[in-house]
Amino acid sequence: MAVPVFEEYEPAGDCDCAGCAHRRRSLATGAHPSGRGCRRALVAVTAAGMVLGGGGAGTAAAAGYVPGAARTTPSADPGPSTEQGTAGPLHGPSGRPATGQSALRVSTRAEIINRAKKWVGAKVPYSMSKYWTDGYRQDCSGYVSMAWNLANNEWTGSLAKFGDRISRDDLQPGDILLFHNPADPTTGSHVTIFGGWTDYTHSYYVAYEQTKPHTRKQATPMAYWNHSASYVAYRYKGVATSTGGGERAVTPYPGASSFGPGAANAHITELGKMLVARGGKRFYAGGPGSRWSDADRRATQAFQRAQGWRGAEADGLPGPHTWRLLVRGQGKDIPAAVTGGSTARPPAFPGRDHFRPGRSSSHVDRLGRQLVRRGYGRHYTSGPSPRWSEADRRATEAFQRAQGWRGSAANGYPGPETWRRLFAVR
Repeated sequence: MAVPVFEEYEPAGDCDCAGCAHRRRSLATGAHPSGRGCRRALVAVTAAGMVLGGGGAGTAAAAGYVPGAARTTPSADPGPSTEQGTAGPLHGPSGRPATGQSALRVSTRAEIINRAKKWVGAKVPYSMSKYWTDGYRQDCSGYVSMAWNLANNEWTGSLAKFGDRISRDDLQPGDILLFHNPADPTTGSHVTIFGGWTDYTHSYYVAYEQTKPHTRKQATPMAYWNHSASYVAYRYKGVATSTGGGERAVTPYPGASSFGPGAANAHITELGKMLVARGGKRFYAGGPGSRWSDADRRATQAFQRAQGWRGAEADGLPGPHTWRLLVRGQGKDIPAAVTGGSTARPPAFPGRDHFRPGRSSSHVDRLGRQLVRRGYGRHYTSGPSPRWSEADRRATEAFQRAQGWRGSAANGYPGPETWRRLFAVR
């Protein structure tokens, strides 16, 4: 009888058989398939079995692997395997870790996509343990860490803290779609980079992703081939904003100590200019300056209240969230000052039946004009009219969603609470 030949078994990176997949997952978690410490798995292959067939070949086939047989990839589900590495420094576990939480590195959308394209062009092989020449881990979250130019290799469980959650309708190139399964990160967790819609239906998008066998760019159903409903859209907190066709860098939040009584610095001037651009000009008699003033406080508070914030969230002192909305041109503008006897009580809600397709009344016209006054008139091409239209519904829906409502509460048809808030004295 031939003496068995023993060889160490390392899972192939592009093999989809059950044995290789199980071995890779075991390596990822630090466990051993046999459950006995860190001893390496051994595969016995007998020369007699290989030459004569019979029992040896049958055993190999039963294990799901036939020597010399062509590997096949599943066609029903083109999604990637989902092994996940952990957060770590660049250049692998032996590299020099970053000290503390590094400041976000500003990137334009073009820079994010161009970095993503480099791995596509290089066809970087997928690996949850290897690191590419630029120092980033060769799995899906390492790919996003590279594209976003993060200081460390993150994973699906930590990427969200570097982004702001957005709706899928607001996706732009360089944003990501992230699914993290906290119960079992190796089951389904994945992240892709949004590269743009493929057509007007927004049912498919160009996805840049790191998957087996290597980095790819292809049209992908929104949000993914599997676990689609669980994917969440995020925008990198350090992305540059666009102004007039160009892009400018995002100034990081300078800290709470830069604002308030007694403070004097260039950040206060920048804050004032941003507030003026967002509707706060009336608070400044001579324009923004570098010394903190009551005008800065009142303008900041007006911007915070425009977002629907109250109490400590609208204290007139800019925090990280206030600053982020201002530097990115996001959130709602400061509304114009109310004049002309605005203390009158809002009109009574006339009833839901007035706001339906085919209906026409002065109530519809009043609704539309108030939506325009409140800043929700972009859906009207020729201005509000007494006849209910799709523009009325979409403008109403935008107002409802701004209140934080979703589902049936934001269907575009005004009810008593929508009417009350829309006409409330501000």
